[in-house]
Parts: sequence; structure tokens; C-alpha cells
Amino acid sequence: MKHFLVLIIVVFTLSCKGQVTNEEERKVGGPCEDCVALMDYQKLNIQPLAVDTLPRFNEHEPKIKISGTVYKRDGSTPAENTILYIYHVDRNGLYQPSDDPVGWEKRHGQYRAWLKTGKDGKFTFYTFRPASYPGTSEPQHIHIYVKEPHTIPYYLDSYLFESDPLLTESEKSSQKDRGGSGIIKLEMRDGIYTANRDLILGLNIPEYE
Repeated sequence: MKHFLVLIIVVFTLSCKGQVTNEEERKVGGPCEDCVALMDYQKLNIQPLAVDTLPRFNEHEPKIKISGTVYKRDGSTPAENTILYIYHVDRNGLYQPSDDPVGWEKRHGQYRAWLKTGKDGKFTFYTFRPASYPGTSEPQHIHIYVKEPHTIPYYLDSYLFESDPLLTESEKSSQKDRGGSGIIKLEMRDGIYTANRDLILGLNIPEYE
């Protein structure tokens, strides 16, 4: 009987600790229904690294490499243990899932990945340039969500391509620069189109303290 009571106390204690952890997470960034998709890496038992490659990278052109550094709000201190979630459409402009999708892959498609910064705050991902949505004037883009320690996931401005003819001046001026400007310039380096975009946590993010 004593052992049974001890077990109940332990389970209750761990449960309470889990609830406290969730309650302590800051709610920032404003409404975002699908930002929870970032947490799919737990369902998939993925251990995010600072460098990753999106699925079927070798099958598509043009290939691109995007790097950057995540900084804290001061814009100079590297942000460690920050998780980034990247996803985009295929070359037909569709969010195409795999044959056996898990979680939000059903909506976000299979072309997605997770990154986690180390002490230097750096990250790099390899993928291919996505198409625009079929029959629309929506610029080509790559979505990016972020999760800081003790903070719920929130979205940053998507990656946009300076060379995209659909990226008009009106589109550029409508950007909120969440985390900094998402407009990148691709340059051919070592046989792959390459760009850099640094991220500043909290920049232009509502309710961020």
C-alpha cells in the first residue's frame, strides 16, 4: 500500500511540473493556428541540428543553401537552443505530403525541416527553390517559425527571393520584418545558389518583452 501511495505522489508531482513548464512559456507573436506544427519534431523523434537538408533535395533544381545567425533582441548576442522550423511547397507550388504523413505534414507537405542553434547561434539548411502557388501572384517563399526556450512557437517573415518577378515593390513594402527582413539575394557559390539571413528574436514581434 505504501509503495502504491508513493507511486501516486511521484506521478502527481511530475504531472504538476509538466503543467508548470507549459504555463511558464511566454505567449508572444499574435495569433498563429499552425505554429504548433513546429513541435512535430517531437512526434518524429528528431533531434534538430544546426545544419539540415530538406527531403528530396537531390531530385530538384535549382538547389539553394541558406545560412544565418540567430541573435537575441540586442541584435549582437548569439541565441543558443533556438529551434527553427522551415517548410515550403514543391516545384508545382503544392504542399505535397509523403505517402505516410505525420502531424502537420498533411497540411505543410513533406518539404520541411527543423534546426537548432548552438552557442554561436548559427544555422544552415539546404533545399530547392519552391514555386509560386498555382494560378496566383503570390511570390515564391519559404515559411519559417521559431521557438525560443520558455516561449511558444511564433512565425517570422517568410524567406522571399529578390529575383522573383512576383515580388513587387508593393509586396516588399507590405512585409512586417518580423525577425528582420526576409528578402534574400541568391548568389552562385561553389555550384549552389547561396544566401544569408540573420534573425533577431523579438524584432517586430507583438507582445514580446
